[in-house]
Amino acid sequence: MSGNVTSLFRGTAAHSPSMAALTRESGEAGAGPVDFCIPCNPYFPTPAMFEEMAGRLRDIITYYPSGADTITAELCGLLELPPQCVAMGNGSTELITWIDHLLVRDSLAVPVPTFGRWTDQPMETGKRVDMFPLQESAGFALDLARYAEFVRARGTRTVVICNPNNPDGGYLRKQALVQFMDAMADRDLVVIDESFLEFADAEAEPSVVREAMLRPNVVVLRSLGKNFGLHGIRFGYLVANPALAGRVRAMLPKWNLNSFAEHVVFMLRDHGPEYAQSLHQVRRDRLEMAGRLSALPGLTVYPSQGNFLFVRLPVGAEGTVVRDRMLTEHRILVRECGNKIGSSSRFLRLVVRPQVDVHRLVSGLEQVLYGSRRGAAVPGPATGTGYSSGTAAVDRLVSETNGAGMRALAAQPAGPPGLAAAPAAGTGMPLPAAVPVAPAAATVGPMPMPVPAPQQVPRPAPVPQPAPYPGPVPVPHPAPAPQATPDPVPRPAPAPYPAPAPVPAAAAPHPMPAGPTPPGVPARGGLTAAQVRGTDGLESVPAGGRPASRGWPDPAGMGRTG
Repeated sequence: MSGNVTSLFRGTAAHSPSMAALTRESGEAGAGPVDFCIPCNPYFPTPAMFEEMAGRLRDIITYYPSGADTITAELCGLLELPPQCVAMGNGSTELITWIDHLLVRDSLAVPVPTFGRWTDQPMETGKRVDMFPLQESAGFALDLARYAEFVRARGTRTVVICNPNNPDGGYLRKQALVQFMDAMADRDLVVIDESFLEFADAEAEPSVVREAMLRPNVVVLRSLGKNFGLHGIRFGYLVANPALAGRVRAMLPKWNLNSFAEHVVFMLRDHGPEYAQSLHQVRRDRLEMAGRLSALPGLTVYPSQGNFLFVRLPVGAEGTVVRDRMLTEHRILVRECGNKIGSSSRFLRLVVRPQVDVHRLVSGLEQVLYGSRRGAAVPGPATGTGYSSGTAAVDRLVSETNGAGMRALAAQPAGPPGLAAAPAAGTGMPLPAAVPVAPAAATVGPMPMPVPAPQQVPRPAPVPQPAPYPGPVPVPHPAPAPQATPDPVPRPAPAPYPAPAPVPAAAAPHPMPAGPTPPGVPARGGLTAAQVRGTDGLESVPAGGRPASRGWPDPAGMGRTG
């Protein structure tokens, strides 16, 4: 593959280039690279289903689809969900956009690293984004009790959790999530993003969709494109109580779902067993792939319940270099995670694929990382390729705010009496005193955010965890050797979550102002997402279905029978 395709990554700040763009730039006929980047299901739809769609291609792309209500009713019949509690969108990102516009009042909390739209979308509409750093020392596991403390300390109104989380695949058990949802009953909104939950096998019924329909402030987001391996069709759905789901559904265009989405949804009634089998195979492949990658010297593989694995490269290996060489020398596309807040270029997210493709991936990584011709090590993220996003944004968050304090605000008087500096949840470092929210006409200007080299960044002290993280240890031997497939490594289970009593709005010592927070105004004791990225964020931004078919379980345990 031509070397100039790597230039496409320079202008793609939030994601990797599309496969169509890579194919056009390469100028090569035939199949594209082996895709370990886009998290699709490689086993569904089946070849027979693709042949059926190909045979009807002319009609599918010629005529209008049915209205969204018709397609939603069919999906709800399969999943045994009431249509009034469901809204279907043109991909989960469309639904995230409408959730932000309609349901997020002024602030949103999200653990990082995570799916980029949960940080970028509210930032683009002037909301305050409070980011809770997941600790590498804890295997990026989310401590729900500390996250709740963080939300209350910041006064955040909307709370987001991705389960499993993207990019690390971290999983939270259903009971713990339900307790967290109840503890957040005084928040405006709680969003549980279950886009990758179909690939989890830690519990028989991991979804909280049933519980969400009974609560006044909970929305569950689910993806069909990821589960069915059809990102290009763009379809997903949310589940909530009728009032919340109805607000979103009322704003969606009548034909927001395309004819391909309609055709696939109506095919599903006859292909439940094949779908369940595809999920079963992905879970088996995930275990095999984790074992193969763990055998590479210095490579760390984190436990995952998604259809992808989060890996840390050996010391000295720079992710953009590895990515570019894998693409140009081995025709393998991988996801380098340096542009994810809370991650760095030392991390890759690798999609679970069949064993024949994994063998090719491992062979390519061996040559790129350890080959005698030339190694992948570079002096540092600041000098690697000239367009590396290698320094973790969370390092800047810690060093510029939680660690040394905000220089521009250091001279200002302390916040209201009674609000003392508190440790930042998940960091173990003191937060500055509360910063009064500026009037609507005032804004906080951009702050200089120097990016130090890794060896100059002071690392925070390790945070005591409920249980030691039994993560994998890099293999010290110089060359990989065949190993038996290991058992999956479970993440440490959090301690029982004590649900705090809801705090009445009138009793809050420092109520949040009505209406949206002005763009650029920092969180209490922190920065906006825009400031973490080194900007000020002020740029202008432009009825029931049929009975469930055989083989399709309810959404709480969808696909578990495979």
